[in-house]
Amino acid sequence: MTERTAIHNLQVANPLLSFINDQMLPATGVDQDKFWKGFNDIVADLAPKNIALLAERDRIQTAMDEWHTANPGPVAEGKAMKAYRKYLSQIGYLVPEPRNAQATTANVDAELAKLAGPQLVVPILNARYALNAANARWGSLYDALYGTDAISEADGCEKGSGYNPKRGAKVIDYCRHVLDRTAPLKTGSHVGSKGYIVKAGKLVVTLANGKNSTLADAKQFVGYTGDAKAPASVLFVHNGIHLDLQINKTTPIGKTDPAGVSDLIAESALSTILDLEDSVAAVDADDKVLAYANWLGILQGTLSEEVQKGGKTFTRTMNGDREYTKPTGKGTVKLHGRSLMFVRNVGHLMTNPAILYKAADGSTQEIPEGILDAMVTVTCALVDLQKKSSHPLRNSRTGSVYIVKPKMHGPKEVAFADELFGRVEKVIGMKPSTVKLGIMDEERRTSANLKACIAAAKSRVAFINTGFLDRTGDEMHTCMLAGPVMRKGDIKNSTWLAAYEKNNVNVGLACGLRGRAQIGKGMWAMPDLMADMLKAKIGHPLAGANTAWVPSPTAATLHAMHYHQVDVPALQKQMEKAVAKQDPKELRETTLNALLQFPVVAPDAANWSEEDKQKELDNNAQGILGYVVRWVDQGVGCSKVPDINGVGLMEDRATLRISSQHMANWMQHGVVTEAQVQATMERMAAVVDAQNAGDAAYQPMAGNFAKSAAYQAACDLVFKGKAQPSGYTEPLLHAWRLKVKAA
Repeated sequence: MTERTAIHNLQVANPLLSFINDQMLPATGVDQDKFWKGFNDIVADLAPKNIALLAERDRIQTAMDEWHTANPGPVAEGKAMKAYRKYLSQIGYLVPEPRNAQATTANVDAELAKLAGPQLVVPILNARYALNAANARWGSLYDALYGTDAISEADGCEKGSGYNPKRGAKVIDYCRHVLDRTAPLKTGSHVGSKGYIVKAGKLVVTLANGKNSTLADAKQFVGYTGDAKAPASVLFVHNGIHLDLQINKTTPIGKTDPAGVSDLIAESALSTILDLEDSVAAVDADDKVLAYANWLGILQGTLSEEVQKGGKTFTRTMNGDREYTKPTGKGTVKLHGRSLMFVRNVGHLMTNPAILYKAADGSTQEIPEGILDAMVTVTCALVDLQKKSSHPLRNSRTGSVYIVKPKMHGPKEVAFADELFGRVEKVIGMKPSTVKLGIMDEERRTSANLKACIAAAKSRVAFINTGFLDRTGDEMHTCMLAGPVMRKGDIKNSTWLAAYEKNNVNVGLACGLRGRAQIGKGMWAMPDLMADMLKAKIGHPLAGANTAWVPSPTAATLHAMHYHQVDVPALQKQMEKAVAKQDPKELRETTLNALLQFPVVAPDAANWSEEDKQKELDNNAQGILGYVVRWVDQGVGCSKVPDINGVGLMEDRATLRISSQHMANWMQHGVVTEAQVQATMERMAAVVDAQNAGDAAYQPMAGNFAKSAAYQAACDLVFKGKAQPSGYTEPLLHAWRLKVKAA
């Protein structure tokens, strides 16, 4: 049994109480009595509102089920779409667009408001990942290219166990061409360059032919370190982000380079989301305390972790800022050394046993977890706001706190988040609208009412971001009774998906987010396939997004190259003008008609072959089991899980939601049988066991189906998938994980 202490109407688990009273409040200077009284009042006032919002979700889903039962199949154009939209308005699914949806957000750091670059997302429970992410603001392009498939291993360029000079030469050539594109010379090329010096405030480059040249745009040279006649590094700026050319003739690479160049350091992850939600398994007070302590440590600048690498052990800490001499030799240029940190709170759905409260009816209930996260993570952030401007480890230099709020359905839920953070600010003495919100546009009702959602938190919105994985899962659950959902691969070409991605950017620009906030795109989920990422992910900045998610610091460094290829702020300005020229009513009509199309086929069109259906089942079942077995048995919320073809995918609950809802939908419509699904789950359990054979902590599922909590949890997600709220996986995962922890 969890030991608790009663404070007002709250019963607080002792580990959480100790963290708050002994670590967080002393670090922030918030009065203990004031904190707990304010927290108690927030729970009393807002927990019932939270519950009412969830009841509203259920009411709307019931109404959607009634519609689809009476009108099965895809929604046709014309009269059918008109009738469908009228129904959505009647049930409160669609709301009128507000006249004034202009964001008024102020004091947003440049990484979000002005610049364009990659965004990392990492689980906050893992201190090493959090530190790596914080330090991923700057990354070695040499290492990112050499260590991944971004550079081919053909023609003797294998990575191997030691340094391969032939592969190294390819990396060097690649980076010199990067310099030619981002910091071109008046004459000649950086390729084969023999030297870099600073003379009379200008950068002088000795070319391969021995002649000298300077930059085509002298303003791109913004600083250097070391001596002007023999700089240790040269700093360039392009499209607002930096490249640091390292020169060191004593290193193995530098001594073979004609100019002594040893590396090209790219400004990479401009921002990072430390995640309390989809990528973590946090089900009780102990888990939450670990997460909160890591967040506090990041903001204090004190978080550290012992790391073993190459047979050596060292302590990883947060990088300081970077300092350069100005080109004139007088004065310094100081650049932020770390990624700007968000923390992603949980959504409105889940409760957590870390705190129990007495409800108005006298019953004892678990606290809504989103209220708990808001109170603690925002209070922790006071330590950053209290730092002096000269502090070497500040997060926000504009005095803001950045919170991502996921899985909100429509403007009323966004308004509730706005109210919640306003109440927290008042309790702890923080100025109104200090907390800035990242609104995840990942639920269908939010997409259809995005302008109203932005208006509901217009003084807070710091980003809107498409989460196409969760968005697909919500699409599937909403249309559960409409008919058989397409095969997953075909959904990528759906009408609604293209409209969704385009609408997010258009609405963001129409609401004045350019220069105030990020407009973001989703994750690249294959961390080992960097060559493919370099080909595909340029589509995100070309779509007008000034950030997109990446799974690792290496991926951030490579994706940063796309923001040198595309001047996103300039592109957004052009797009903003184009949006302004369109008739708002006509644009919304066209968008909604596309956005509200379901990814279902007519019953007579669900004529996939038995082989195709089994392949789809195998793929879904293997993905579900591979993720759930680590979540439930080991408490790992995000990891690189091999897919059915052995390709490592960064899996989290969003992908799990899709696969489980897909299988539940196909059973609902008789595309496959329960017996077929059960047999598939059992067969794929053996496949997943084999993929995890090298993990000493792994507990096999095959042959242990009746006792394996992980296997039973995976089956529940499928066989009980239709009944899960919005198709979410958290309720079942949390319940099974708590059983494992209790045992």
